[in-house]
Parts: sequence; structure tokens; C-alpha cells
Amino acid sequence: MPLLTPSMAAMPAVNDATGSSKGRPSSVLLVLGDSISAGYGLEPQQGWVSLLQQRLAEHGSDLVVINASISGDTTNGGLSRLPRLLEQYRPEILVLELGANDGLRGTSLALIETNLQRLIKMGQQAGAQVLLLGMRIPPNYGRRYSEGFYQLFSRAANATDSACLPFLLEGVGGVAQLMQADGLHPNQQAQQRLLENGWSALQPLLVQP
Repeated sequence: MPLLTPSMAAMPAVNDATGSSKGRPSSVLLVLGDSISAGYGLEPQQGWVSLLQQRLAEHGSDLVVINASISGDTTNGGLSRLPRLLEQYRPEILVLELGANDGLRGTSLALIETNLQRLIKMGQQAGAQVLLLGMRIPPNYGRRYSEGFYQLFSRAANATDSACLPFLLEGVGGVAQLMQADGLHPNQQAQQRLLENGWSALQPLLVQP
């Protein structure tokens, strides 16, 4: 089943995960994603990225989460926006959650993978540790394309020596009671599971010197 809407939204102001506009904090975790991380259909404080800020505080981290996610964004959109974001926030950690909208549009798998590698390298060259969050697309795109899409996230991470969570929506995608009425986006109940999925991949980065 489709996980994201391919329609583009106007670029919002980049906010921290509490919803307030600020200058550059001293320690930043930057999330660059699409509607799954933008919290489509939810109140700002309900999305998994906002819950991540709470989790970090509970663990004594001084990282401030900047959510630069836009519903409908693609890897091309990320490539156009990331340089400015890196310059502005100089994140210690960059979380990339892009690619699903590319897949839903039938974009070449090779191009998606290349774009993801470029995004990762941008973050690394700016001094950030990078976590790539993978996605799946519906099987009606054909098994070869759908499976190739799923696998490209791990390949992109391996090629760039970066961290990867193969499927952010594990345990959520395709579960009706965890999806909004559109059948496309996780609902509020699902956000805690998304947090736990993301947290499992993020924790090793937090303990690195």
C-alpha cells in the first residue's frame, strides 16, 4: 500500500521538534524527510520526530532536533535543500528519510540510490554522522522494482559507510488500525512504534565519541 503522498507541499519554516522557530542551537540532530517525518495529518507535537526530542531529553542528551521534513519531498528536493540546512545548523547527526516519493513516481532505482549517496556524502563532508531510514513501496509496482527499491537503502548506506534502518515503518505499514483514514499515512497511535524503530538505529550514533 502507498505510504506517502506524491503531492508537494509549500516549504514551511524549519522548526525544532517542539514547534518553535530558533537560531542555530549548539548541538543539532537534523531530520530531512517527507510526510512520514513531517507528521502529515497530526498535530506538531504528535509526530515521531517530536517524540524523538522527548526521548533524547529523557536520556540526558543536549541534542536539539530540527525537523526539516516536507510532505511529498523527494531525493531531488532534499539535494536542493540540504546544503543550506547543513550550513545553517551544522548538525552532529543527520537523519535522512527520503526516497519513497521517488519510488511512488517510478523513478529509476539507480537515480534514487545515487541521490541518497549524494545526500549522505553531503552530511558526512559537513561533519555529521548519518542515519538513513529505509522505506518500502507497494507490490503493485512489480516485484523487481519493489524489492530493488527496498534493497537500495542498504546498498547506499554500505557504499557510504553510514548507518541504516532498512524499514522505518516496520510493524506499522499495512496495519489498518495504525494508519490514517487515507490508508497512506501512520496515525497518532503508530508514532510511538516509529520512534522505537528509529531509536534502535540512532542509539549507536549517540554513544560514539
